[in-house]
Amino acid sequence: MPCTCCHPLVGPQRVDYPASLFGAVDFPFRVEPAIFDIAGQLSADYDGGLWEFFALRGGFYMAPRSDEIFTVRCENGFEGRMSACALGITACLYAFSHLSFGGDRLAQVCAEQYHLLREHMLGHPEAQSILAAID
Repeated sequence: MPCTCCHPLVGPQRVDYPASLFGAVDFPFRVEPAIFDIAGQLSADYDGGLWEFFALRGGFYMAPRSDEIFTVRCENGFEGRMSACALGITACLYAFSHLSFGGDRLAQVCAEQYHLLREHMLGHPEAQSILAAID
């Protein structure tokens, strides 16, 4: 399990919950690929695999299902090591921010998701690293 602060979505919730937030088309074709792509950009250690989906109070994030510690390098100069959960949160925050500039419904949803996830992240054990990575 990548994260001990939340419980993963299972069964039909795994598909239904993110689709209810982002849209049944936008999640698998825009949001999820953006998160995967950003994870690969942030860490050369990331090479795909299964991801866990997590529900927050009105929010969502996803993280690689891995016990690996990832080396992360960001364009802002941050370099550090993160758990799979922290990498997932960081990649989601980047993706939500990027997708929030579209001016459509998805942009509004992503802006809301960014703020919900950022608030949740402040209680994460790796919050300082995540904040440094997204700054």
